Amino acid sequence: MTFVVTENCIKCKYTDCVEVCPVDCFHEGPNFLVIDPEECIDCTLCEPECPVEAIYPEDDLPADQQEFLELNAELSLQWPVITEMKAAPDDAKQWEDVPDKRKLLER
Repeated sequence: MTFVVTENCIKCKYTDCVEVCPVDCFHEGPNFLVIDPEECIDCTLCEPECPVEAIYPEDDLPADQQEFLELNAELSLQWPVITEMKAAPDDAKQWEDVPDKRKLLER
């Protein structure tokens, strides 16, 4: 099983989760993070660290977020690994819990 970063991370891109990952499975895009499913060891450390609750275990992924399982796998092959916490975007707070952000995902 893997953990999956979902839609609520888009435009928020908090990196608290990255700091606790023991296997460096997070990858960073312009306005979103993803988890490499091949590297994730299901340690559960990242999930409680996400301030916007955007990380789910694969088995608990909400029905409306299922596409993010494939997106995490795809984009983790394209984006660089991120291993250290960075400052969130200046406008991250205003994007928290905004619905329907999928169309705003930058590749």
